[in-house]
Amino acid sequence: MSTDARKPWMARLSKGVATQAKKGALHASPPSVAGLGLTSERSRAAMVSRLQASGITSERVLAAMAQIQRHAFVDEGLASRAYEDTALPIGHHQTISQPYIVARMTELVCGKGTPSRVLEIGTGCGYQAAVLARVAGEVFSIERVRALHERARANLRPLRIANLRLIYGDGLLGLPEAAPFDAMLIAAAAPTLPQALLMQLAVGGRAVAPLGDSEQTLCVIERREADQFVHTALERVRFVPLHSGTR
Repeated sequence: MSTDARKPWMARLSKGVATQAKKGALHASPPSVAGLGLTSERSRAAMVSRLQASGITSERVLAAMAQIQRHAFVDEGLASRAYEDTALPIGHHQTISQPYIVARMTELVCGKGTPSRVLEIGTGCGYQAAVLARVAGEVFSIERVRALHERARANLRPLRIANLRLIYGDGLLGLPEAAPFDAMLIAAAAPTLPQALLMQLAVGGRAVAPLGDSEQTLCVIERREADQFVHTALERVRFVPLHSGTR
């Protein structure tokens, strides 16, 4: 396929690679984090191709995954693995989700439209929040571990994302002052979601969450009416557990 026939975001990535290659930016040895620009572009393009092959079809989601640099959200020692389709540790017994799961959950959050207001529970390192902010009108992201909240702030500060708000607090309580939300993305697993949290969904809204304990299933919970919630089970997943409180 020629470059001209590719999607605009793929063409931009390819053009960046070609330009840097002409300037002698290619190196035989793996680059450090500071020198990951070229490798990042090529690796992100390859990652997006794998996502497409895995069934991700939303152009907006694929474009967001192509634009956000995952290596900037992981420790330097793991940067060379940033574009592998695997979860990576970020400390405090938490992980950054594998790219497929980030894309899959983002695509489910979007449904067939653009959610104007999204609540994420479990900011972690901030990567999922950055992707969400590319496809939603406004994103609120809550993290219960203060050290991770501060890390996410530091990771996201250079991106200057105007439609993203980070909150330190108990995600199980939601964010009543900003409700109702068109969509929620819960980045940790629980047997069920509290009714008080689901009530913060707008009618017609949806929550995307892993449900279960030892065995977990990715689910979409839609609020069809004021008192009617419909659960749809999708695929097996594995997430860290969802906890209450802060620390």
